[in-house]
Amino acid sequence: MLWFANGAGLLLALAIIAIGTGYIASPTTMIRSFGLPLPEDGPNVVWWLRLKGVRDIVAGLLVLAFMVWSSQREVGIVLLVEAMIPAGDMLLILAAKGSTKSAFGIHGLTALIMVLAAIPMVIGAD
Repeated sequence: MLWFANGAGLLLALAIIAIGTGYIASPTTMIRSFGLPLPEDGPNVVWWLRLKGVRDIVAGLLVLAFMVWSSQREVGIVLLVEAMIPAGDMLLILAAKGSTKSAFGIHGLTALIMVLAAIPMVIGAD
């Protein structure tokens, strides 16, 4: 079961790094799938959106760093803590009456996968 959790953790880390890279490279394209309406247009909007990209990349790199230099338990704990990011995104989108499809289908599902990958790492840790 730990091989599956490790694989899921690795895929999640790489996916969030890829998403973050997308937000840096093409923020107005990436934001369309987030689940909220596009912010008002202005010269600095893309820079505000790129902030999300930087944070996503760092979140993914943190998981990768823990996978390389820490124990399974610590990786699981990091995944559990970081699962609050997509869970929070989901709740904010729902509160703003954004796309329920994106809220549950992207953010909620991501949080669930992170928690499911983290549990065996925490309880079956080395």
